[in-house]
Amino acid sequence: MARLKEKYLTQVKPALKDRFKIGNDHAVPRLEKIVINMGVNGAVENKNRVESAAKDLAIIAGQRPTVRKAKKAISGFKLREGMPIGCAVTLRHQRMWEFADRLFSIVLPRIRDFRGVKDKLDGRGNFTLGLSEQSVFPEIEFDKIDAVQGMDITFVTSAPDDEQGYALLKELGMPFIIRETKGKKA
Repeated sequence: MARLKEKYLTQVKPALKDRFKIGNDHAVPRLEKIVINMGVNGAVENKNRVESAAKDLAIIAGQRPTVRKAKKAISGFKLREGMPIGCAVTLRHQRMWEFADRLFSIVLPRIRDFRGVKDKLDGRGNFTLGLSEQSVFPEIEFDKIDAVQGMDITFVTSAPDDEQGYALLKELGMPFIIRETKGKKA
C-alpha cells in the first residue's frame, strides 16, 4: 500500500471524522483523483511539441496521457478545429496516492524559493496547483527537455466544501502558505 494512503487511512480519516463530527465513514472527505493537464505552448507551429510534452507527462505520471485537441477554430491564433494543443492524464487509486506522495515530499520542496502554495480552493473542495516547468520532477532528465512546459495539477476531493477540502489536503501534507488574518494565524 502507498505510504500516503496508509497515512490517510490511519491518521487523516479518523482526525477528519472527529473534527467535523462525521458519523458515517463513507462521508469523510477523501481524495478521488488527480488530473494533470499540460497546455502546450507553440503546438500550432510545431506538432512535435505535443508529442514531447506527452512523453514527459507519461514519465511524470506513470501512465500514458490523452492528447487534447482544439474544440473550435480561432483564426487569430492560426488554430484549426481538431489540432492537438495539449495533453492530460487522470490518476486514480494506487498511482494517485504515489504521485501525491512524490509531489508533497520531493517535488514541491525542490522548487527554488518555495514558501508554500496558496490556499485558494474552488468552492467545492477541489484544489488546483500550477507548476511553471516540468524539470522539478526528478524523473525528467534536464538535458533531454525539448521545451520548458508548465502544467496544472488538480486534486479532486469528495469534500462538500472548501473547509473540509482544505483540512483533507493539509492533513495529507500539502504545504499551504500560513497567512495571518487580523493578528491571528490561520
